[in-house]
Amino acid sequence: MTNARKNVIKQPSFEKNTFIFYLQERSPHGHSLYYKIVSDSSSDLLYLENASYCTVPLKISTAEREFVDDCELDTKEMLDYLYSYGDRSGSACPGVGEWLDAFEETENIFCITITSNLSGSFNSACAAIKEYQHAHPKFRACVIDSLSTGPETALIIEKLKELIDSGLSFDEIKAEIKAYKENTHLIFALESLKNLANNGRVGHLAAKIAGIFGIRIVGKASNEGTLEIIEKSKGAQRALADVWKNMLACGFEGASKYEHHQQ
Repeated sequence: MTNARKNVIKQPSFEKNTFIFYLQERSPHGHSLYYKIVSDSSSDLLYLENASYCTVPLKISTAEREFVDDCELDTKEMLDYLYSYGDRSGSACPGVGEWLDAFEETENIFCITITSNLSGSFNSACAAIKEYQHAHPKFRACVIDSLSTGPETALIIEKLKELIDSGLSFDEIKAEIKAYKENTHLIFALESLKNLANNGRVGHLAAKIAGIFGIRIVGKASNEGTLEIIEKSKGAQRALADVWKNMLACGFEGASKYEHHQQ
């Protein structure tokens, strides 16, 4: 996961439990210890080589169990449990205290969160920044609402590292990352709607019908930070083709991309 590669144009492949990413070549500049990047765990990026970086965990809970999205999480166990669980599940964003712990001993923070339209993580991070700045007046922070999740957030994090390593000032990095974010996109495909039904986002009947007929949902993160359905694809191969079609429609020409696969 830490090897840098040149960009290539390649159709995505949807092997189960596979996380593939393509990066621009690493900057020759050194990393500044005065900057830190902090993300909630929606980025699925728990480690960033040669960077001051950390994540704060989101949580998924049922009436029986709570799963903390950190390096110790057994993702397969969690997904198997949630798939077999027959009742409602819910999620929780990091608390203010968890963000504050991540900000310790840092002069400049770039903080990125899952879209504020799906979680309170952005508001929690902003509250933590305000509290930390009150105690540390020279502390500077930029909180970025990704308006997305997962691989798109990871792309933004990697770009932040590149900009920091290039030696730009804090304000220059803010301006550059804002412009970069305008050209990133998230497109996703779902094999099952069961977990969405369990947390109340879709009806159980609709989820069951989609499963019976092999319907895969292809969607995207909208400009407003919501997740929109754009295709209802019959079968895995059709869903893959529809994902690729929508990537090209968004202007993809071989730039950096992350593919995140989960069973």
